[in-house]
Amino acid sequence: MGIRILLLSFESAVSHTCLYSINLNKYTFMQTQLTTLKLKNIISLCERLHKFATKIFFLERGKIMKKYRKLIVFATVLMLLLATMTGCGTDGTDDDGNGGDGATRIGIVLPTKDEPRWVQDETRFNEALADTDYSVEILFSQGSSASEKANVESLLTKGIDVLIICPHDGDAAAAAAEAAAAEGVTVISYDRLITGTDAVDYYVTFDSIAVGAAQGQYLVDSAEGEGNPLYLYAGASSDNNAFLFFEGAWSVLQPKIADGTFVIKNSSEAVALQDKAELTRDEMGRIISQVTTNWDFNEAKNKAESHLTAAAAADKGDVYILAPNDGTARSIADVFASDSDVTSYVVTGQDAEKASVQYIIDGKQSMTVFKDVRTLVKDSIDMAIAVLEGNAPQTTGSYNNNVTDVPAKQTEVIVVDQDNVKAALIDSGYYEASEFTGLE
Repeated sequence: MGIRILLLSFESAVSHTCLYSINLNKYTFMQTQLTTLKLKNIISLCERLHKFATKIFFLERGKIMKKYRKLIVFATVLMLLLATMTGCGTDGTDDDGNGGDGATRIGIVLPTKDEPRWVQDETRFNEALADTDYSVEILFSQGSSASEKANVESLLTKGIDVLIICPHDGDAAAAAAEAAAAEGVTVISYDRLITGTDAVDYYVTFDSIAVGAAQGQYLVDSAEGEGNPLYLYAGASSDNNAFLFFEGAWSVLQPKIADGTFVIKNSSEAVALQDKAELTRDEMGRIISQVTTNWDFNEAKNKAESHLTAAAAADKGDVYILAPNDGTARSIADVFASDSDVTSYVVTGQDAEKASVQYIIDGKQSMTVFKDVRTLVKDSIDMAIAVLEGNAPQTTGSYNNNVTDVPAKQTEVIVVDQDNVKAALIDSGYYEASEFTGLE
C-alpha cells in the first residue's frame, strides 16, 4: 500500500465531492476509539474519517472551511502513517482470512428469507464473491422496513464501502439509503428501486416492464375466441416493481380487453379503466389496491378464494390469470384448480422458483418469466467492484425514482413453459435435472 496511491485517492476524492451538511459528532467519537481497537479496525475507522475529510475539503464554491482544516490535516497524516505501518510485511489478508484490511467492504441487504427467490439470491451472491478479495456480509430484513434500516446501520458500523440493497418498501428504504450516502457509501439498488431520494447511485434490475409484457403476451397467445374470463393479480403497492410489472402486462392485455377477447372478472377499477391504453400511476394504484397479493402466498390464496366465491359459474370455465410471481401463482393455481366450475386455467408467474418449475412440468402452472439471478448478481458485483477500484460502472439506461434519474444496468428475461423448461433451466446449468420429477 503506497503513499502515492493514497495521495492519488485523496486527490480524486476531493475533486468529486461537495457536501453541504456535516455531522462531526460520530467522527469525534471515532477518533476517541482509536486507542482501544485492533489495528485492522483502526484502519477501517481511519478510512472512513479520511473519506469524510475529503468530502468537506471544498465547500461554498471551493473555499476551504477553516474550522475543518485541522480535521483534514489530521485525517491525511493519519492515513499516511497507517500506510507506513501496514505496508511492511503484510500479505494482503487480515487475521480473519479476509482479503484487504479486514473491514467488510460490501454489505448486502435482501428483503426476506421466507421467499425462495431471495434465498436463491443469497446463494448466488456467495458463489459470485467466493473467488474475490472482497469481504461481504448478507443480511435479511424479513419484510420489515425498520429491520432493513437497522441492518444498514449495522453494516455501516463495519465500514462498508458499497451497499447493495433490495428494498422491502421502496419509499421507506430512502432513509436507509440516505444514512449510507451520508457515510460516503455507494448505494446500489438491487432488483427493486429505492424511491423518493437522490441517495441512490445505481440500480441493477431486470427489465420489469418487459417481465409484465411477457406475462400478458403469454395470456394473449393462449386465448381463443371472445369473452374469456380474465382475473388480475398484482404485487405489493409499496414495491415500485409491482407497478412496472402491471404496466407491462396492461400494455399487452388492454387492446385484447378492448376488443372483447378478455373480460375482467375481479376488479371494478380495472373495468372502469379498460378503455385506457396508458394508465397513470394513480390509476394503476387503484387497480393494484384491489388485486394486490402483497407478494404473500396466503393473501393470494385468500383473495383468489374470495373472487371465485363471488363469481358466477359463467365467469369461470376456461380462465386466464395474471399472477405476479411464482409464489402467488402456485397459491392462486391451487385455488382455481379446486373449483369444479373452472374447466381449465392459464396462469403466469416469474422467478423460475424450483417449486414452480415442478408445477410447470406437472401442468399446474403455465409459465414463468426466468430472470437469471446469476446475471443480476454478476452485474451488481461487477458494479460494486468497479466502484471499489475507482472505476465508473457500466450502465445501460436509467430509471426515475420520483426524485432523480438513477443510472441502471438492465438484464434480459426469458419466458419458460413446458416446451423449453429443460433447455432454459437444466441445459443452461441453472438447476440440476435430479431436482425435479417427470422431466423429459
